[in-house]
Amino acid sequence: MREVADRDRIHRFMRALGAETNEDTRVYFTGGATAVLFGWRDSTIDVDIKIVPDRDHLLRAVPSIKETLHINVELASPLDFIPVPDGWEDRSPFIRQEGRAFFHHFDLYAQALAKIERGHAQDLDDVQEMLRRGLIDRARGLEYFAAVEPLLYRYPSLDPRTLQAAVTEAFRRS
Repeated sequence: MREVADRDRIHRFMRALGAETNEDTRVYFTGGATAVLFGWRDSTIDVDIKIVPDRDHLLRAVPSIKETLHINVELASPLDFIPVPDGWEDRSPFIRQEGRAFFHHFDLYAQALAKIERGHAQDLDDVQEMLRRGLIDRARGLEYFAAVEPLLYRYPSLDPRTLQAAVTEAFRRS
């Protein structure tokens, strides 16, 4: 049975994945794992990651690590849901290194936009917490959206007007 992932389990996941890494690899956390590691949530249901570059041996190790730690791990990032400007890797805050694995939070502005697009109450609360903590800035969030807006056509399930309204609301809320 899988359990929620708290800070300790996420750190254990990092150590376990790092032990499997035999080449320099970046692992990007997104969603609830970012919230837990920054400290505004105690736990998350899923640990969402993106591994760059894809490494078959690491992808093969993930199911075993999931079973050992009794956590859910999903291969998911904002890139799966919204356009993300080039250079997101450089905008992804470093967490720590385990072996040859370098762990980062996926670009926080991309995470915020993906959360706004999804629109769940917890996601919108997360965006507000990111703003309160100074991890993202309202004006820059609107600029970030303006930069990706011309690329929304690549995601046909998105309605640009609805997303623009949601982004404006989320970044203008007090």
